[in-house]
Amino acid sequence: MGEIRRVDGNRPWAPIVGYSRAVRIGNLIEVAGTSSTTRDGKVMFPNDAYGQTRYIFEEIERAVKELGATYKDVIRTRVYMTNIDHWEGVAKAHGEFFADILPTSSFLEISRLMLPELCIEVEMTLYLQD
Repeated sequence: MGEIRRVDGNRPWAPIVGYSRAVRIGNLIEVAGTSSTTRDGKVMFPNDAYGQTRYIFEEIERAVKELGATYKDVIRTRVYMTNIDHWEGVAKAHGEFFADILPTSSFLEISRLMLPELCIEVEMTLYLQD
């Protein structure tokens, strides 16, 4: 399958939890749950589903580029939100990045995330063509 390449989680809790932002093995990339937090743990766009979603997609895009991928390689997104009523703002941001790519996607409501100001977390799967 090939070597395993990783992008560091770059968050204060990453070494405690023990995770990478993204992992590539062969043509497959999996992206960990990503929230709208900065390297120092600050929440960007507190309680703003649209703003958090855009920020998350920009963060993930940087990580997958480190692994040689682009958003054209995305085959699946999973969006976790603490209030499903915010789906329209999330969907708007999702469409801004993926309207021409059309990955499979799930929008899921969960009870809460790690920090109270967070309302969105996203995971992704990418597959690079040979």
